[in-house]
Amino acid sequence: MEIFVLAFFGLGYLVLAGADIGVGMLLPYLGRTGGERREVIAAIAPFFLGNEVWLVATAGVLAGLFPALEGELLHGNFTAVVTLLVAWVVRDMGLWLRGRLPGPRWQAFWDGAIVAGSWGLALSLGGVIGYVLIGIDGPIGLLPALTVAALFGTHGLAFAALRLRGVLRERASVLSGGAGEVRTYALTAAALATVGVVVGLRLPLTPGTTGPMLAPVILVMIPFLVAAQAWVWWTFRHRVTGPSYL
Repeated sequence: MEIFVLAFFGLGYLVLAGADIGVGMLLPYLGRTGGERREVIAAIAPFFLGNEVWLVATAGVLAGLFPALEGELLHGNFTAVVTLLVAWVVRDMGLWLRGRLPGPRWQAFWDGAIVAGSWGLALSLGGVIGYVLIGIDGPIGLLPALTVAALFGTHGLAFAALRLRGVLRERASVLSGGAGEVRTYALTAAALATVGVVVGLRLPLTPGTTGPMLAPVILVMIPFLVAAQAWVWWTFRHRVTGPSYL
């Protein structure tokens, strides 16, 4: 039961947040002007905060149900974890602050923060997978980090193709060729989920003593989280028609 809870939140984060991270990574490609970039950001605006809940939940599950594993992954991989947290803050600052004041320089600065933070998130997650979870050492350990970042980027393109319109949709549809966008998104989501499963199979998943008490409580909460996520996706199922509040 404890392993199911961890897998649910971990895979959920990779698939859901992987989309907005990928869009942020490719923001300069998708949006060539300030107005275009704001419309691209509108594609992820309703989702990114909810997606971050999955990362918080994953960390909480690790701490509560797998304390030994949490210590190994977080405390034992200090640089990657700090990089992830800093990138997270920088990316969110960019999303919240880019539209707070007028002016191309202000917006360009925070657009850069979105891109840098998104790449930082992707590479730090890839670094954790490469150096800690898979156990690859040395310079070749950069390959898993770059591979995971590439998966995030392709997943972001697939998501943007579902959400954008016009010329922005054409740029995002480079993977699907303007057709089969749902299929492309499903394939990139499956690729990220597969990475998560492979990583999980390499982890020493030994629950702590609090597992039998906490896991049922978390299981009761999961349907409410899924319902909230489904509501957000249904409410914002249509393509973006203009800039958002960001």
